[in-house]
Amino acid sequence: MKTVLFRSPGPENTEAAVASALDRARELGLRDFVVASNTGATARAVLEGLAARGMEGANVVVVTHHVGFRSPGEDEMDRETRRSLAEAGAKVLTTTHLMGGIERAVTGKFGGLYPGHLVAHTLRLFGQGVKVAVEIAVMALDAGLVPYGCDVVAIGGTGRGADTALVVRPSHAKTFFETFVVETICRPSPRPHLE
Repeated sequence: MKTVLFRSPGPENTEAAVASALDRARELGLRDFVVASNTGATARAVLEGLAARGMEGANVVVVTHHVGFRSPGEDEMDRETRRSLAEAGAKVLTTTHLMGGIERAVTGKFGGLYPGHLVAHTLRLFGQGVKVAVEIAVMALDAGLVPYGCDVVAIGGTGRGADTALVVRPSHAKTFFETFVVETICRPSPRPHLE
């Protein structure tokens, strides 16, 4: 197994990250995918990639930002995108973020740093996409959209698009520290650039 390291984080890595994730999933026989996607673009790339590889029927869970993430009451994924993803067989999960939630409100009002934020900042040592991939895998498990005790391919990114893919065996939020990152398929390099 090899880990792909991208020169920098960002959406320009989406195509390669999705291809790496799907190819590794096929090698491992994995059929559960958790994908961070707010506009639907990364989710569509995964669904198209699965179809191109003859992997239709895989369990694809699309995790969006919660409503109000960018601005009060705003849902970043429009109804038509939700409908088209559902028609393609994906499940769309929009809920409070595992590592934010009520702690974000407390920090915003009173300051300080709380356990969820410490975990998030620690995972970001490996890149924003790593934090996102771990977080969405646990969120999907807590929602009952992926099976307990099984490995899933989690695809996340830095800002828009995808630049990270992991094989994760998520545990529930209440047993978060039993979550295990099995493999790093791809992520941005920890250095500013590879040369």
